Formats: sequence, C-alpha cells, structure tokens
Amino acid sequence: MSISTTTDIAYSSDGVSKLDVYHDPDHANGAAVIDIHGGGWFRGSKDKDADWASRLAAEGYLVVVPEYHDVPDGYYPAPLEDMDHVWQWLQASDLTFDRHRIGAVGSSAGGNMSVELAIKYGIPAVSLSGILDIDDWLTKHADVVPAPDNPQNFAGASSGINQGGANDAFYKWFIMNYFHERTDRLTEGTPVHRVSPKTGPVYLANSLNEFVPTSGVLTFTEAMVRNDVPVVAQFLSGSRHAKGYLDDVYDQTVQFLNHYLLDEGRPES
Repeated sequence: MSISTTTDIAYSSDGVSKLDVYHDPDHANGAAVIDIHGGGWFRGSKDKDADWASRLAAEGYLVVVPEYHDVPDGYYPAPLEDMDHVWQWLQASDLTFDRHRIGAVGSSAGGNMSVELAIKYGIPAVSLSGILDIDDWLTKHADVVPAPDNPQNFAGASSGINQGGANDAFYKWFIMNYFHERTDRLTEGTPVHRVSPKTGPVYLANSLNEFVPTSGVLTFTEAMVRNDVPVVAQFLSGSRHAKGYLDDVYDQTVQFLNHYLLDEGRPES
C-alpha cells in the first residue's frame, strides 16, 4: 500500500490558501474526507495532520488537509469561509471520487469547523474535542480572566499539546482571540444554535477532564436528537485532548465514516 501525497495546492483565488491531498490510488473507496487541523485558530498547520490523513488514506479515502487563515490574519468567520472555498475547490477539482460522498474530521478548533461543515452541507463529520460550547460557557464564566497557555512543544505532535486538563483561562483566551473580542458574534458562532434536520450525522468525542468542557458535547447531542439527526457521543476518562486520544477512538471513527460515506449507511440520493 502506497500513499500518494501532493502538497501546497492552492484552493482559493487569494493564492495563499493551500491544501495537501493524500490518497492511495490502488485502494480508493470512492469517498473523500476533509481533515481540519486544530490549534485554537491561532496556531497549528496542515502538516500537523499528516498522520491522521495518511491513516485515512490507507483506509481508502481521498483526504484533503487545508491550511486556513488564523489569528491575526483571519478572525471569525474567516476560517469557516476558507472551508467554503475548500468545499468549492473539491467539487470542481479533477480528483477522482464521488462528489456525493464527502465527510469531514477535525480536532479541537478543527472539530468545531468539521461540525460547521456538517451543519452547512449535511455531510457526516467527526469532531474530537471540538470547541462547541461558546456563548453559554462564556456567560457562565464571566469571572474567568483570560490568559494564554504555558509554553509547550508546539513543534511536536498535536497529541502532545494541551493534554494537562482543565484550563479555563486559556479556553476563554483563545475563543475571545478568535472572535476578536466581538462579544456580539459569540452566539452566531456557536454551532448548536444552527442544528437542523438537514445537519449531517456527527461523531463527537471528549475526555471527561480535559480543557475543552464536556458541556459542548452534551448540548450539541441534545440538539441533534431534537432534530432527529444521528449522533454518536463518546466520553473518555482522563485529561487527554483531541488527537491525544485518537488511537482510542480511531476504529470507531472509521466505522462511522464507512457507515455514512460508503454504501451501507448512505441516504437515498
């Protein structure tokens, strides 16, 4: 099995926004996955998800991993607009796959954005520690003083970053950083308020004692159930964040993607 990788493909007319493509041409299953890296909308890169993308490509998926504008070059909703450009580029590309079989995966900030794609385009999405509880959490934590996190090995693997448990000051800091202190936009940027019967199925995971609160998974799951949309919620023990527990949930996420992107779980076209 040989994974083919093409890097730094421009997906937007700005000439700056680029993505990488991973696939195994000899074992393609006809479906595509958009893999969105994390980093709190202010750090990280597409290179950080080369590991997850390669594993999904080995499963038969054509995987695209985009860069997106992050702070200070892009505040909310610029990264989400970048995902729209990725979607448009993917649909118009000459890549070989079924345009009706596209899913999304993401971790942390990328988990938020994968869920946003599920809401907007009705596609299945996987979110590991997605930033889902925004407006309500901030209202309930008005007394928390925002502060950046401590120095870490940000050049290392994503699985080694922010694994130490609750950090309300940092959680508040990077959310407010993303919204550029625009408190009037927090509700429109909270995904749960836009869940509808047209939302795609979603797989959500979160550690019980990590720095991303479990409340986001709980409220989002409730909204999905109210709208009669399939949802899987998995909670793990400990404080691991996002890709820190990827190995523990990997098989389940692949089963989820296979179910909704391959023949057995696809809705009637």
